[in-house]
Parts: sequence; C-alpha cells; structure tokens
Amino acid sequence: MPKMPGGRDNPAARFAGSGRPANPLKTMSRLLKYYGKCRWMFTVAVIMIAVYSLATIAASYMMKPLVAVLEEAGITPDAAQAKYLALLIGMAGLYVLSVLTNYCLNYLMLKCSATVLCDLRKDMFDKMQSLPISYFDTHTHGELMSYYTNDIDAIRELLHQSITQLIISCISLVGIVAMMLILSVSLFAIVVVMGFVVFFTVKFIGKKSGKNFARQQKAVASVNGYIEEMMAGQKVVKAFNHEEESMKAFDVLNIEFCSAATKANTYANIMGPIMNNLSHIFYSITTTLGVLGLVTSGSVLIAFLQYIRQFAERISQISQQFNFVLLALAGAERVFKLMDVPPEIDDGDVTLGLNAHGEKVWRVPNGTESGANNSVTEVPLAGMVELHDVTFSYDGKVNVLNDVSLYAKRGQKIAFVGSTGAGKTTITNLINRFYDVNEGEITYDGIDVRRIKKRDLRGTLGMVLQDTHLFTGTVMENIRYGKLDATDDECIQAAKIANAHYFISHLPEGYNTMLTSDGANLSQGQRQLIAIARAAVTNPEVLILDEATSSIDTRTELLIERGMDSLMEGRTVFVIAHRLSTVRNSNAIMVLEKGRIIERGDHEELLRRKGRYYELYTGMFELS
Repeated sequence: MPKMPGGRDNPAARFAGSGRPANPLKTMSRLLKYYGKCRWMFTVAVIMIAVYSLATIAASYMMKPLVAVLEEAGITPDAAQAKYLALLIGMAGLYVLSVLTNYCLNYLMLKCSATVLCDLRKDMFDKMQSLPISYFDTHTHGELMSYYTNDIDAIRELLHQSITQLIISCISLVGIVAMMLILSVSLFAIVVVMGFVVFFTVKFIGKKSGKNFARQQKAVASVNGYIEEMMAGQKVVKAFNHEEESMKAFDVLNIEFCSAATKANTYANIMGPIMNNLSHIFYSITTTLGVLGLVTSGSVLIAFLQYIRQFAERISQISQQFNFVLLALAGAERVFKLMDVPPEIDDGDVTLGLNAHGEKVWRVPNGTESGANNSVTEVPLAGMVELHDVTFSYDGKVNVLNDVSLYAKRGQKIAFVGSTGAGKTTITNLINRFYDVNEGEITYDGIDVRRIKKRDLRGTLGMVLQDTHLFTGTVMENIRYGKLDATDDECIQAAKIANAHYFISHLPEGYNTMLTSDGANLSQGQRQLIAIARAAVTNPEVLILDEATSSIDTRTELLIERGMDSLMEGRTVFVIAHRLSTVRNSNAIMVLEKGRIIERGDHEELLRRKGRYYELYTGMFELS
C-alpha cells in the first residue's frame, strides 16, 4: 500500500507545504455563497444591521442638540426643559430601536449560520463518499476528522459571531465617518491620518498572523491524526514498550502546533492594545484642539468625541474578530481543498440488469462514441475473472505487480499466498476497481472492468476485508449492511452459512444485540464471522476473502471452513491467507513474490514440485 506522508521517524515532515491561505478573498467569497439558501434571511439581517447602526449613530448625534439647548441664549427654563425632554425621549427611542434590531439581526444571523454549517457538513460528507480509496490510503483518520472538528469549529465561530460584528462595524464606520465630516472637516482630517496608521498596521499583522493560522490548522490536524493512531494501536505500543518513542514523536508534533498557535495569536492579539492606544490619541488631540479654541462649539466637540469613541470601538471590534477571521479562512481553505479533490471517476458504460428470464446480465452498449448505434448486447453474469499481463504501481515509481495473469471461473477457489508485500491484496483491490491497472487488463465475463459501472461491478462482489469493520447498531443491521432490503430470514440464513448463528443466538439480545463502535463488545473471531455473514447475505457471484481467517482461533477457523465450502458453491472465490491450512482445498494456488506469480497449481502439485510453496508449507520459508 502507498506510504503515509511524513513517517513516524520524522513527524515534523507532516507540516511540509504549510503556509498562509493562498487566496483569502476567494475563500471568503466561496464561503459566503453558502448563504444562498437563506439569502432572504441574510438580506433582512443586513437591513436590520443598517437600521441598528443608523439608530446608534443618530442617538450619538443627538448629543449635539442636547448640548446646544444648554448653550442656547434667550430661551426660558420651561422651554429649555421641554425641548431637552423631547430630545431625551427621541434618543431613548433610538436606543430602544437599536436594542430590538440587534436582537432580531442576531437571531437571523444565527439561523443563517446554522443553515450554512449544515450544508457545509453535508457537502463535506457527500464529498468524502465520492473520493477514491487512494485518498483514504494517504490520509490518516485523525487528519480527516480534523476537517469536521477544528476546521468546522473555526468556520462556525466566524459565521456565528465574526461576520455579524464585521458587517455592523463596517456599516457603522461608514455612518460615523459621514457624521464626522458633517460636524467638522478639520477634526476629521485627524481621523484620516489615524485611519492610514490603522490600515497599514492591520495589513502588516495580517500577513504575519495569516501564515501562522494556516500553519496552526495543519498542525492540529497532524496532532489529531497521531493521537487517533496511537489510541487505536495502544496495545501494540505497550506490547513493544514504545511509550517513550511515542511521547517523543508526539512532542515534536505538539511543539510545532504550540509554536504556530503562539505566533498566530501573538500577532493577532497585538491589535487590541494598538487600537486602544489610538483611541486615546484621538481623544487627546481632539480635546487639545478644543482647549486651544480651534473648535469653538462645545456641542460639536462633545458630539465629535462621542463619534471618536464609537469609531475606536468599531475598529477595536474589527481587531478582536481579526484572529477569528484568519483562523476561519485557514480552516475554510482546508475544507475547500478537500472538496476540490477530484472524485472517484466512474465512466463505465456497461451496466448490470435482468434479461427476459429474470437472470442477471451485463448490458454492453454496441454503439460508437457518436451514438450511431444504441443497441446493447446482453452478456450472462458468470463470475469469470481474468487478469491479462497486469502491471500496477501505487506511486507510479515502484511496481507492486508485474505481468500478472490468471483465470478464475464460477465454482473455483483461487488462493493467493506469499510474503507480506508480495501483492496479494493489491490483486483484489484491482478486481474491485479501488485502483485501475497501469498496464494490461482485468476482464469480468470477458468485459474490461474499466468499462463496467463501479456500483454494478461491486454489487456482484462480496468482500471480507483484512481489517474487519463493524458499525454501531444491532447485529442484524450489520449483517444487512451489504443488502439493505434483505429480510430477517435471509440475514439469519447468511449467519448460518458463516457459522455465526450459534454465537449470535447466545448473545443477550440475539440478533438485536447492540454493537458498540467497531464491534468492540465482541471477540475478534466473532467480528470476523459477522463480516463473513455480511458478505454472504449479498449472494455474490465473486467472493473475496482477504486474510479473513488470519486472526481466528483454530476451532473458529474450522467453523468458517465448513461454512465457506457451502458458500463457495456456484461462485468464484479468491482467498488470501497467511495460514496455508486454509487454502489446501483450493482449485488453484498462486504463489506471489515481489509482484510476480512464481508458482501456480493445486496443493498436491505444488508440494511435489518442492519449490517456494513447499518451503512455505513445511516452514522452511516464513510467510512474513
């Protein structure tokens, strides 16, 4: 199988290529497109934001007429009091309006963000289901889970809080700037100068922190991947006294994560103090101008100071959201990078169907690419598999298989034996079209498998994989996984074929016993038996057993062999096993070494030759 990136001997290699988001604006634009489904709510929310911002700005502007009433000469106390009270009521009304609109806009934005996150997770999961096996072979489970946890959490923070605050702040800043211009052009000039300082400060810090936030997201994915790997293999770690080495490897990954996170947040958190100091400078300069008499109107000065406070608050809010935005963009870019991975290609034109007699047939189109002839030829589904001079490489450099040819038909049991890495599992991966051959071809009933729709091809194959995986649910649901419309009787019959019925019947709830994650509440042998029953219920034409009995005790192995004898009848069976006792009754045994078939024949014939199979069987040459 292809090697994982960044081996255990060099955990830091997992960070190769990390850096700042390549195109933040493009990433943000793509993220905002997810608001399409709730565009009306988003539009109403933006209108609410505008009303909220204008109400807040207008309330602040009323400080000017309030002060002007106090300065106004020749007005009677009663008239001044009435006018002052009217202005206070108006200001209070504006603040009440801002509170109500703020509540409504936050509710709408939360609804929108929940919809966006739901759609984003669905698209991610759907995308994951469309990816080829090669993608999962080159990415750790922890790394993939990090997309759904850390990256989505960062995006959630952006959608729930940051976007709302940014829109409010931006709209408010426009209104505040307009009001400042109306009040005093000379005082506004100071704000412009300070604005340039803010702009270049944000630009500088953005470059520094953006790079490290992207590095942080990549780092946490690698940390999660390593933790998941160690948790799954904890027994092996302890059995080989590998605790110290595991901790050292984790330290390398953890230090890299902490370094990236520290640098990213250090730069981002500088923004708060800078903005606070700038607001103090605004106040000092404006107050000084008032003291020097350059601003003659007290009402203008007080109103302008009020706007300076709001201006500084909005800039400060933007700076506070700055690190969340950069972190979310780094996470979103990783998510979109996943969603841009090319899906598994299925361009086959041969499909599986039923003929007039209700028998399964391959429907092979006779037409040309131009579609001049739309007729089809029906080829009976016979389970005949052939490999013709097949050569294959996972990485395009080192061949795992070289010029492999073999033939198998219905009723035959073909066994593959050989040392680890000889190419046994690779052959079954190619038959299943998890990968496509580099040279040669594989035919199924005389049809190149690359022409057959993958879903139809895999629907005729039953597999018991090397790593048994059961899902959370009942025993019955796990057996039915291969055929969702299977009846209870069909599932029970499949369990009997696999010799699993006896132990299932003695479980606390029988077939309704709930299994925990990966069937952890069953023994390894029991999990293997259920996996075989899951394959049996599909009634496949071709059965692939990839080291299905390699980790089962002798008694269970005998039970499986008896069940397999009846299951094999009328089917093409491929068996890969490390214990040669499981392949003695095979019609043909293929001995592989370094990707080539060096011997083939039945058990007795190969023993008479006294070649590599003889050495394997007598223990003169170890399989591993």
